[in-house]
Amino acid sequence: MPWDPTVYNKFKNVRFLPFFDLSTMIQETKSMKAVDLGCGTGEQTALLVDKFKHATFTGIDSSLEMLEKAHPLESDRLVFKHQMIEEFTSADESWDLIFSNAALQWSDNHEELFPHLISKVNAGGQFAVQMPCQAENILNKLLYDLADQQPYKAQLKGWNRRPPVLTLDQYAQIMFDGGLSELHISQRVYPIIAEDHDTLYEFIAGSALIPYLERLDEEEKVLFIKAFKEKIADAFQQLPALYAFKRILLYGIKK
Repeated sequence: MPWDPTVYNKFKNVRFLPFFDLSTMIQETKSMKAVDLGCGTGEQTALLVDKFKHATFTGIDSSLEMLEKAHPLESDRLVFKHQMIEEFTSADESWDLIFSNAALQWSDNHEELFPHLISKVNAGGQFAVQMPCQAENILNKLLYDLADQQPYKAQLKGWNRRPPVLTLDQYAQIMFDGGLSELHISQRVYPIIAEDHDTLYEFIAGSALIPYLERLDEEEKVLFIKAFKEKIADAFQQLPALYAFKRILLYGIKK
């Protein structure tokens, strides 16, 4: 999937807020072998390296475009690797911290994925994950609805990426069953104030919209974007608009 770091980082200030909230939950230890799943451009991973002075970090991402921005940040305590989440879960390696900010929503089947990830946390290690609540966020709902309408459903060959994100209750049970304690499981709202509809469009254009557009030809893309912008304008008739962007934060320590 061709990510554009420039478009994605237009809303860096908003995207960093849940990262900071999640990072405050992590307890520093004397030595910590840590991994950042879905590290993107590596900026947040580098901040974690600065925050936790006795930790070594490996940043993993599936996007070569993002990693191109990340590699200059490498140091004696930070390396980046091109890897799919499926490769990570199948590797025979364990960690003192598994961290992921706004990435695991791109992976399917969380009922199996999360137990696999938690099993890779060492005893006394930490598990910290943040994801958007895509099924509840209005822009995502508008996108899913549009993809189910004709002619777009036919053009997409019936493809529509329904979110894999589970309920808080389900994550709580998975984390408990996986042997995590001192659990923190919460949903938070990070408001975005948009002066115009294009701002709302651009926010989702840098993430969830990408896999839809890559399945359409150039003429279809133009029509899909036009229809999507019309849906956004209809849903947010009052400007400035408040977009209540919802996120899930998950944290626990392995017994």
